[in-house]
Amino acid sequence: MKILLDECLPLDFRLSFPGHEAHTAEWAGLKSKKNGELLRAAELAGYEALLTVDHGISHQSPADRRIAIILLHSPTNQLEHLQRLASAIERRLKTIQPGEVAIIS
Repeated sequence: MKILLDECLPLDFRLSFPGHEAHTAEWAGLKSKKNGELLRAAELAGYEALLTVDHGISHQSPADRRIAIILLHSPTNQLEHLQRLASAIERRLKTIQPGEVAIIS
């Protein structure tokens, strides 16, 4: 699966998903894009899932989207906290559908 990590996530978090094509927003040229604009650009670039801690993004008509959103609840956005969620994210990536919003905590 082609996964986009929102810019609020650490660069090395992409390494937590070796079976997927995971990129940061900066690497994908999508840095500084906000919510709806980010989702549109990510879809056009072929991303199937967005990982983020920005809970405001889920209000951007996700059901009309081709990209799934995984919202992460974590004490911080530091790598050591996020890595604890990696196996749950990996499991959810196997079943998530386009336009769906999933919360992982």
